[in-house]
Amino acid sequence: MNKRISIAIADTSVIIRNGLMTVLKQLSAPQIDIAEISDVERLKAQLARIKPQILIVNPLLPGIISLRDIKMESGCKNLKIIALRCDLNDNPLFGVCDETISLYDSAEQISEKLSKFCRVKEESDNRRQEISNREKDIIVQVVKGLTNKEIADTLCLSTHTVITHRRNIANKLQIHSPAGLTIYAIVNKLVDIDDVKSTIRSDF
Repeated sequence: MNKRISIAIADTSVIIRNGLMTVLKQLSAPQIDIAEISDVERLKAQLARIKPQILIVNPLLPGIISLRDIKMESGCKNLKIIALRCDLNDNPLFGVCDETISLYDSAEQISEKLSKFCRVKEESDNRRQEISNREKDIIVQVVKGLTNKEIADTLCLSTHTVITHRRNIANKLQIHSPAGLTIYAIVNKLVDIDDVKSTIRSDF
């Protein structure tokens, strides 16, 4: 797994922070960027500055009032929280966390739990970037050199709808030129290279 993941470790104990950092740095996957937070009372401000993807914290620490509030008030609404369990006792606060790590977990167990978050994020990113069939139809027409009005007439859509689709396509693919869109269409077999006009309109 080549995806990098940013993690903040929040704990007042230097032994716990350093121990976790040592274990995390030895993991072969995922690739991790680590930040330490020793002042739990300033947790929200530190998270707002660091903006990690994952927070590892003991929710029973003094000063930790509400993990939900921490997410909202730090501006890290998509933050995943892993509860650090220092003993084997259950606590209702662990139930609001996305995952738990015990001090007794092996390096392999910790790696698997972190990798799960990477897989979820990757699958979510793939879903966000998926192009619909209608958008594929519009890409084909753009590559063939049709204007917005011509595409609208061909696909029985309004010009406004075509413009909206094209905006969505550009945002999903991060492609903002006809040449780039042409390469995308050819690589993904949406068009045959022989069907592409040599002159492409530049109004995309």
